[in-house]
Amino acid sequence: MYKGMIISPMYNTKNSPIGIFDSGVGGLSITKCIAQQLPNEQLIYIADTKFSPYGDKTTILIQQRVNYLAKKLISLNCKAVVIACNTATVAAIDQLRKQVTIPIIGVEPAIKPAAQLSKTKKIGILTTASTAKNERFISLIEQYKQDAQIFIKPCPGLVELVEQNLSSSKKCKNLLIKYLTQLLAEKIDTLVLGCTHYPFLIGEIKKIVGGKVQIMETALPVTQQLKRQLDKYDLVATNEQVNKLYCYSSDFSDEQTSLISQLWQEDINLQPL
Repeated sequence: MYKGMIISPMYNTKNSPIGIFDSGVGGLSITKCIAQQLPNEQLIYIADTKFSPYGDKTTILIQQRVNYLAKKLISLNCKAVVIACNTATVAAIDQLRKQVTIPIIGVEPAIKPAAQLSKTKKIGILTTASTAKNERFISLIEQYKQDAQIFIKPCPGLVELVEQNLSSSKKCKNLLIKYLTQLLAEKIDTLVLGCTHYPFLIGEIKKIVGGKVQIMETALPVTQQLKRQLDKYDLVATNEQVNKLYCYSSDFSDEQTSLISQLWQEDINLQPL
């Protein structure tokens, strides 16, 4: 764990930025939704690429990184922090919330709405290896699955391919076919994307699972929860502006600048963390 309490500053204002971070570029899928739904908010995004993927890291290391990144965002006077990573959320959000006074919003797989939506009551979840065995994640499934059967599929390799800008590669397609074929064999009718990198693969996923499987991600629910927290603490921005995104990386490179700009569909001035 990061040594020392993370003290939230007392000078946050309504027009202070919202901080968002992930192990890499996956959290941009959440950030895009926030930018669309909350257009007056200023956003700061950190890609912790030096330590990506979190899915094969220990809980202790993930907690250290989460606390370090949260401290960095708080030092930039962020009024709220979004952990835009499923693995980081299940491994570290509870201990982080004990250390800060600003809203901390995490990402959780859409198990409850999937259970309500599924007709066959057979649901597949794509996750990282670390999330798949996390006790908090397993507890959430038990809490919200109702009478549905849940099939958890760890997907080693997918996050790395997204980070390497190889989402359209043959290797990525073959991995998706391998993982999804195993879930389709269980007769699932609903698929939950349990990692924020996976929405960037949704086109290929749809080709493989077909139109009979409903795909669920978490960008909108996370954004709605963020808005509820901003409303609750009277932190909604009053500036009438088109929101601006500031991006940092723990492993800055020209290649990552190009990838983030490509995923954001706009030129991004990436800065080293």
